[in-house]
Amino acid sequence: MQDVAREAGVSLMTVSNAFQQPGKVRSDTREKVFAAAAKLGYVPNLIAGNLASGKSRVIAAIVPSLRNSNFARMIQGVDECLCARGYELVLAVGDTPDRELDATRTFVGRRADGIILTGTEHSPEMRDLLKAARVPTVETWNLDGPLIDMAVGFSNYDASREITEFMIARGRKVIGFVGYESRDRRFLERQRAFQETMRGAGLRDDLVIFAPEALGFAGGRVAIEHLLDKEPAVEALICVTDIFAVGALFECMRRGWPVPERFAVAGFGDYEISSEVPPGLTTIRTHGYEIGRTAAEMLVEKAERGLAARPTENVGYQLIVRGSV
Repeated sequence: MQDVAREAGVSLMTVSNAFQQPGKVRSDTREKVFAAAAKLGYVPNLIAGNLASGKSRVIAAIVPSLRNSNFARMIQGVDECLCARGYELVLAVGDTPDRELDATRTFVGRRADGIILTGTEHSPEMRDLLKAARVPTVETWNLDGPLIDMAVGFSNYDASREITEFMIARGRKVIGFVGYESRDRRFLERQRAFQETMRGAGLRDDLVIFAPEALGFAGGRVAIEHLLDKEPAVEALICVTDIFAVGALFECMRRGWPVPERFAVAGFGDYEISSEVPPGLTTIRTHGYEIGRTAAEMLVEKAERGLAARPTENVGYQLIVRGSV
């Protein structure tokens, strides 16, 4: 820092302010400082600055997968918001409760200014850790409590109920459901809404099977095979995500089944492939980018002001009707 100050012809305090509080330094002076720093290869010691200020200007996010394009959109929303506010994003994949807890411990230890989590279902150890550390936290993609701190998302139950009602309204009566082999509350809510809506319509609600997420598109094929074994008259399938739904459309093509005349398919997520695969997938559009941007705004606001204007935010969802139903 002394070298930069000497090169730019300014004081040490001016160099410090140029990097830490640029609003306090005239623009022409800032440019001189930054030019000198670039010439000398100087990068501020952020750890020392963090110790002095108590702030890291880092927000952490933990997602269960990088294969899901909705999570990618969420991360994009987080990153763009943080970049505009002078914060940086660090990311971890927490695909199991233990991995999620390990990542949380690391981010708490690194003194992240806030943490973004996926879902609202976490281990008791993790909840206790975050509450004891008083790290601002936003849980995403669901609004069902109890919440650790703040949340942004939508009602998975309402979304699944609406798409099931739509399938019934289109004249389908023997409808199957394929979910993940997971106890995640988001997926359980989608299954519960399907079964309760079917029962409410006086229709069979037991055509439910589960498949591992790792199957990918093959999950749709497996779902159709198992459902036909249970009920040969099955005429439609609602899938926990678009990946299984697109796989089901592929299986219909292999079997020569016209969609939706012989078999109707609906998904959840509105992934990029959903509008491109013939005849177009009817699905629930979730607003991943808005979830990420809103979560980042909440955390920055709480980090800087000590309080977020809104502890929860419902960004909603949208039923997208295409040719598969």
